[in-house]
Amino acid sequence: MTPVQAFDAPVLGELQTPAAWHTVDLISDLHLQASDPATFEAWQHFMVSTPAQSVLILGDLFEVWVGDDAVPLDPFLQRCGEVLAMASRRMHVGFMPGNRDFLVGPEFLSACGVQALTDPTVLSLGSQRILLTHGDALCLEDKAYQAFRLQARNPQWQQAFLAKPLTERMEFARSLRQLSESQKHQGMSFADADQAMSLAWLAHAQADKLIHGHTHQPADHPLGHAQRQVLSDWSLDHAPLRAQVMRLSRDGACARINLLATN
Repeated sequence: MTPVQAFDAPVLGELQTPAAWHTVDLISDLHLQASDPATFEAWQHFMVSTPAQSVLILGDLFEVWVGDDAVPLDPFLQRCGEVLAMASRRMHVGFMPGNRDFLVGPEFLSACGVQALTDPTVLSLGSQRILLTHGDALCLEDKAYQAFRLQARNPQWQQAFLAKPLTERMEFARSLRQLSESQKHQGMSFADADQAMSLAWLAHAQADKLIHGHTHQPADHPLGHAQRQVLSDWSLDHAPLRAQVMRLSRDGACARINLLATN
């Protein structure tokens, strides 16, 4: 297939887990914003109460991020930073950028004690090699987004964007959100991860399990002898309500935990 013929192997991050890590929690697509307080409160409770030794956030923790310099002017982002800092004092926290918050910078993460994760990253947990990604790079059918992604992930584009006045950047972010909401109302759905590219990434990583978010379509998909698992998005302010964590164990167990059922 064309995607495999054009395959450009991604640069892989590696996360080797210490023997003391028995469980690792994965979450993504919370899209935190001040107008959704219930989702924030559920995330805050989870981050301070999970028994896992590590929480890995696979992108779109925030609805939008226009630069670290917005934090001092935004009480909500400051609260989010406080939650991350509190959590990182008792366990490992990792953050992988998503399509909404790819501009989260190293200064913010460092101040919160959070490890920046490359997209994609291979998680070594016991004898398992699991490939983690936000997932947007695999949704090849969304050609308009892929063109934007190619532009927006360019360091020169990011430098030029971050040099713009904060008000201008916030207006740009608002226009993107309005477009996204318009597409939702028109019934447009997220493109799914391309199967051939997913298999190519797995072969490159020498892994047999791929876990990602982005599509808001939580499910388990067989890929021959491999498997693709999609994380849930979170929403406790708008129906349908959902908040799910994927918990990986060193012994190979994997469980989807519905936080709505545990409250």
